[in-house]
Amino acid sequence: MAYLDTLYDKYFLEHASYVIKDRAIPDIDDGLKPVQRRILHTLFEMDDGKYHKVANLVGQTMKYHPHGDLSIIGALVNLANKEMFIDKQGNFGNIFTGDEASASRYIECRLTPLAREVLHNPRITEYEDSYDGRSREPLAFPAKIPVLLAQGTEGIAPGMTTKILPHNLIELMEAQIAYLKDEPYQLSPDFLTGGQVDISNYNDGNGKVLVRAKLDTSDPKRLVIRDLPYGSTTESLIASIEVAARKNKLKISGISDYTSDQVEIEIQLARGVHTKDTVDALYAFTDCESSISVNMLVIRDNRPHIMSVTDVLAYNTDHLAKVLKAELKIDEEILKDRLHAKTLEQIFIENRIYKAIEEMTTVEDVNQSVLDGLKPFKSKIRREVTEEDIDTLLKIPIRRISLYDINKAKSEMQEIRKKLKEIRTNLADIPGYAISILTALIEKYGDQYPRRTEVVSMEQVDVRVAAQRNLKLKYDRKSGYLGHQVNGNPLYDVSLYDRVLVIRKTGVYSVIDAPEKLFVDTNMLFCDFLDEKRVFTVLYKDKAGYPYIKRCHIAKYILNKGYDLVPEGCKVLKLTTETGQKVQVNYKPKVRVRVLEEEFSVDDYPVRGNKAKGIRLATREIQTVKFV
Repeated sequence: MAYLDTLYDKYFLEHASYVIKDRAIPDIDDGLKPVQRRILHTLFEMDDGKYHKVANLVGQTMKYHPHGDLSIIGALVNLANKEMFIDKQGNFGNIFTGDEASASRYIECRLTPLAREVLHNPRITEYEDSYDGRSREPLAFPAKIPVLLAQGTEGIAPGMTTKILPHNLIELMEAQIAYLKDEPYQLSPDFLTGGQVDISNYNDGNGKVLVRAKLDTSDPKRLVIRDLPYGSTTESLIASIEVAARKNKLKISGISDYTSDQVEIEIQLARGVHTKDTVDALYAFTDCESSISVNMLVIRDNRPHIMSVTDVLAYNTDHLAKVLKAELKIDEEILKDRLHAKTLEQIFIENRIYKAIEEMTTVEDVNQSVLDGLKPFKSKIRREVTEEDIDTLLKIPIRRISLYDINKAKSEMQEIRKKLKEIRTNLADIPGYAISILTALIEKYGDQYPRRTEVVSMEQVDVRVAAQRNLKLKYDRKSGYLGHQVNGNPLYDVSLYDRVLVIRKTGVYSVIDAPEKLFVDTNMLFCDFLDEKRVFTVLYKDKAGYPYIKRCHIAKYILNKGYDLVPEGCKVLKLTTETGQKVQVNYKPKVRVRVLEEEFSVDDYPVRGNKAKGIRLATREIQTVKFV
């Protein structure tokens, strides 16, 4: 038992933590899972502008990823099909049809310019040892865009799951600008498959969305699906339509798929059926409409967090400011070093300090003579002269000294100072600098990332409303059976989704789906579609034979459960749903009793709950009763 406790308390929790942090859940900083980051890191290492065989790339990635080549290939194809960071060549499958990619030895890929521009900067990237200690891999890329929201992702780990929908890259960068300017913004999902989306219940990334295919209904005799709903393929969509047609929920004569690089599924309608009659049924009974629940779980500060779209965008924008500041600081130091080196070189050559070393016999004397020659110009030199600086000056070739151009050197130094001034201006206004960077990215890549998904307001189609009432509900009074497969008197046209209220002669009632064949007893009192506003008037007698009247609605129920309309031991005499009637009661004759008949107005009695008892009409035993 202690051994099992150890397994659970230590090993399982360690495994769960590893899966959550290092496999399934993306990091908020760069929006990538570890396998995706390792693929891109390998591509950065191999990057020479040319395409690489995917098989070679997978093999190189194995240096960093210890979980096998299949997981790398799957993640690579998925990442490439997002069309953001990987430029692909060859058959990488089809996101519309669901076709798989060719074998890795037949396809090629390379980095996109966007990936080089917004992800890669080794100077400010933090690295750690790979699993075998032989290599170094990044903890996270210094991403300048909200990759997590742009690409979307989903993952399952022990006790946790995440599902983040993709958003439009240009709209995300525009939202970042709005955030930096403290202006309002709104973000909505955008899918590569297009279609329509309703975000009224999106709840900032932790609710649900309703997605639909985009239908061309211009022809009254045929429908054409032009865009797919997120999460569907043409294969799964056509399969769902065929299933609905076999179950008689749709009336179509044929379906054809002409999809290539654009979706085109043509649905031919049956004779006598028109487009407007079929649209709701497609949304109700097929994958043309679906509801998607979302949950934004991410790794932040090495721990899982539930965040919102607004939170992630704000975090990534603040992260962008940190990345830009770090880059500017590094650039500033590089330019300072260059300016220092150029200044020393200018003084060393223009003032012929090199001549002082001609008579020196030791290295120490040479270095000291150079240092002494620079001392008069200390005001021009902004930092301390090091031995490395002196060594650099002494290594200048004679050819460079003889060809030294004073004006060119001054021009170069002036350009360096100009750049330094520009960097210091940007450091003083990081938000403004970030806005200029984002604006440049929008201008550069705006045409490559148009919005594909239309944001609309829609109501989910109720299957009961969309279903065609093409079945006859019949009742056989002799056998007591009710259903659309019963030989008897037709009552109503129904669909499989209609709910019917049945009241048996015993006073037991139930709400049921339109049955195929169900025994409801002979002399059934009532059968009709459920209407919660309908008023039922019931006449019954108790064990003593006294008459009662009960008026009620039937609203609350559990499907297929039986309920008693009258108290136990009582007998139902009559039932009606009409108003404005009177009840005629005939009493049993008794000695010295002259009045043997009375009338009562139904509308004089209140409508109560269906569990309430009736109101007694008289304290006399009845013989007959009827509505008049």
